[in-house]
Amino acid sequence: MDRDRVAELIRWEDAGATWQVMSRTARGVTIALMRCDGGEEVDRFSSDDPRLLAYVDARQPPG
Repeated sequence: MDRDRVAELIRWEDAGATWQVMSRTARGVTIALMRCDGGEEVDRFSSDDPRLLAYVDARQPPG
């Protein structure tokens, strides 16, 4: 079964933690999950799920 990365990011945000896009291409994204204090990276994952790409794109500043 595929993981629901959008749900994971929402839970992460709801817990007060942050995440950062490390890499974004037309085909995929790599995201770092950061501690609640914005400090160190605790996990990282890559995905090509179109739902996740849309979620990330809607929350990233242009540029």
